[in-house]
Amino acid sequence: MRTCVGCRKRAPAAELIRFVAAGSGVDLRLQPDPGRRLPGRGAHLHPDPACFALAERRRAFGRALRLTGVADTGLLAEHIREVLPHGTTDDVAMVAPSRPSKVGRPR
Repeated sequence: MRTCVGCRKRAPAAELIRFVAAGSGVDLRLQPDPGRRLPGRGAHLHPDPACFALAERRRAFGRALRLTGVADTGLLAEHIREVLPHGTTDDVAMVAPSRPSKVGRPR
């Protein structure tokens, strides 16, 4: 069992995509690891654009992988689009909108 960094739900590892941080400095990127063999600290995510968007919004990628910089998520996003079953949408707009921030709102 592993925990999705997006929705925080537990699921069998076979249902989740493992990814690792590859590169360093400004070339830091999230690389999918479907074979679960790449070295380094890995994290898991449902192959669902909603979970991906939620993880980005929560800035969960950096925390899960203990990164100090910002990683490029392009490879991971492309991998999720490729593994989606046909007939589903890869539109991340299907994520429910977040609640408006309380900052700057009059009391």
